[in-house]
Amino acid sequence: MVRTLDAEEILRDGVLTFFGVPGSPYTRKMAAVLRYRRIPYRMVLGSQVTGNIPMAKPPLLPTFLLPGSDGRLEAVTDSTPLIDRFEREVPHRSVRPLDPALKVIDLLIEDYADEWLTKAMFHYRWAYAADIDKASRVLPTWSRKPMSDEELAAAGAMVSSRQIPRLRYVGSNETTGPIIEASYHRYLDIFEEHLKSHRYCLGARPGGSDFGMFGQLTQLAHFDPTSMAVTMERAPRVYGYTGSVEDLSGLEPEDSDWVEMSDLPSTLLALVAEIGRVYAPLLLANERAIRSGASEVDTVIDGARWTQQPFAYQVKCLGWLRASRDSLSSDDRQRLDRVLRDTGCDALFQ
Repeated sequence: MVRTLDAEEILRDGVLTFFGVPGSPYTRKMAAVLRYRRIPYRMVLGSQVTGNIPMAKPPLLPTFLLPGSDGRLEAVTDSTPLIDRFEREVPHRSVRPLDPALKVIDLLIEDYADEWLTKAMFHYRWAYAADIDKASRVLPTWSRKPMSDEELAAAGAMVSSRQIPRLRYVGSNETTGPIIEASYHRYLDIFEEHLKSHRYCLGARPGGSDFGMFGQLTQLAHFDPTSMAVTMERAPRVYGYTGSVEDLSGLEPEDSDWVEMSDLPSTLLALVAEIGRVYAPLLLANERAIRSGASEVDTVIDGARWTQQPFAYQVKCLGWLRASRDSLSSDDRQRLDRVLRDTGCDALFQ
């Protein structure tokens, strides 16, 4: 029988508690952040919980149970604001660069991973027969009670029938699929080249950007058959990187481990340009669609037509990115703008 969790118990013992499953890239992202930062936590498998506790609406994973302003537990799900909250509450072993301008670069890459690379993750998992089959047979086993073969088959059918229609929400369809796959190939080539001379995205210590990419890569590189084969063929270093970022609790970072904003590697600039090539135009087109009340985002990305349903959450993401730049001093903003000039990402802040 599954043990009951109670809100008062969680508040009393003070252990950071969240619900998640291994098949969720954002669960893996946040668990890896907590391991690296040596913040004790308790992860409860997504559906194996009962008791008097708040639940997120909609029910997203991971869901953290954290004290609100009134001292009572509340359900919190957004990974980037969670990372920044933990940065404020537990200052050691930060995943945010000391340089304010470099921090915006870190946030930009993390957002690209969370909101664009996830399109590749969802696309590969639910657009190919072999990937659908594996996901349907494995995902239910990670969060449910022991099942007979018949029960597992039924649970798998339920998962796939629920997730495949959601392709339209993330923007994967017959029109956009080739754009998503071509972009994933370029990402692999760029990051593989970067890893030839750098341990992590922004130097010799991981940033939020690394954990954002890692979360998606736990599925793209290490689970889903089609994207895993692509990753192994094009980017063995990226495959190995994904395994190493899982647990970086033994890494001893130094402040000097961050790259210098004045001397960014060409490979990092290439990644920023890739973000400007595909993700920045989508953010702007989505914002226009939401503001105008359009029922569809219809734009051109990478020289090809892109259509999908508008996604209000990504307007919030764009707002957070703009706020991070707006908070910079005039000198720091100029340093950032010099890096972003002509990458396509500069359009986000005009």
